[in-house]
Amino acid sequence: MLSSIPSDWLFGLGGGLLIGLGGAVFLLGNGRIMGASGIIGGLVDGSGKGNLGERIAFLLGVFLLPILIYPLFGEVDTHASGNLAVLIAAGLLVGVGTRIANGCTSGHGVCGISRLSLRGMVATVFYIMAGGLTVVLFRHILGVI
Repeated sequence: MLSSIPSDWLFGLGGGLLIGLGGAVFLLGNGRIMGASGIIGGLVDGSGKGNLGERIAFLLGVFLLPILIYPLFGEVDTHASGNLAVLIAAGLLVGVGTRIANGCTSGHGVCGISRLSLRGMVATVFYIMAGGLTVVLFRHILGVI
């Protein structure tokens, strides 16, 4: 019976559970929120020199884990645009947005909401709305993605 169910939701559930577990371990292990943009931002602006090792370990995990599990699951269609310019622009805009919002989906959405942080909840509402408007504009109105 389970084989007849589309597996996309299982990947989402598994990924969500792993992100939540990672956030909990990060918070319980060193008392700080696991916000990916803050971890990367501290490397870029030099403010994270005090915990450089854990920042690098976090990023290595983010980049290497998909490579390590690729043999188990094969290629997964992310439904991302094949247009390289759009992908680069999207990545840069997300980076700028996370710096303006002082956090990202892992910091505000996962860790903030789970701690009942009003700031995290408000930020999450706004970035979800911004994402929805972006899809409407770029996919349905402009036809870029």
